[in-house]
Amino acid sequence: MIFDTHAHYDDPIYDPDRARLFAELKENGVGLILNPGCDLSSSRRAVELAEEYDFVYAAVGIHPEECGGVTEADYDALRQLARHPKVVAIGEIGLDYHWEDNPGKEEQQTVFRRQLQLARELSLPVIVHDREAHADSLAMIREFPDLDGVFHCFSGSVEMAKLLWQRGWYLGFDGPVTYKNARKAPEVIASVPLDRILIESDAPWLSPVPYRGKRNRSDWLRAVAEKIAESHGVSLSEAEDATFYNGRRFYRIP
Repeated sequence: MIFDTHAHYDDPIYDPDRARLFAELKENGVGLILNPGCDLSSSRRAVELAEEYDFVYAAVGIHPEECGGVTEADYDALRQLARHPKVVAIGEIGLDYHWEDNPGKEEQQTVFRRQLQLARELSLPVIVHDREAHADSLAMIREFPDLDGVFHCFSGSVEMAKLLWQRGWYLGFDGPVTYKNARKAPEVIASVPLDRILIESDAPWLSPVPYRGKRNRSDWLRAVAEKIAESHGVSLSEAEDATFYNGRRFYRIP
């Protein structure tokens, strides 16, 4: 059974066939999906999907690419959304220093910190987006030692991975671990205890081999689970079962 712990099915690209796709995913062994928001609008849509589909849960948050001009009213709206019974995390939040037209580093850090404070206030875990901001992302979470979370689509080193899982955090792995240029991925995955690994599609993006270039979907996560299984010397079913249990434990889903 697969738990896709990070998929953006609120994206309009799924509007024409979302219901049919979800039915196919359930038939193909996808047991749970976590849909994070990236701004207020997508967070609201994530909650709506969680209300509509029993196997979908939501997270709410403001992505670093979308954090420009955030107001106190926006934080209040997030707080209200986060109290929904099927909202199980604050996310997708974090830092992204890759794109020049993103909000500035200081503004990103301010919004990230405020959302970490919100997660602590509500006793929720966090989903962290960290792109080319490893040092600052680690520094930020160290300010909140009482929080737990996952580094989504982890791209750091073995050393960074160890710092995270030893703090009780999780690491999410996505389609890029199947790419030919993912040379360090097997070493990083092998360095992380199996009980600290989550698998994520990041649908509609980051489709694994052999589906690169196509609209991603949760049942294709078996390709990622195969990489986890290979790195840890376990069967595919054991890797799927372990990551399914990890996701339920992390998001506190009975």
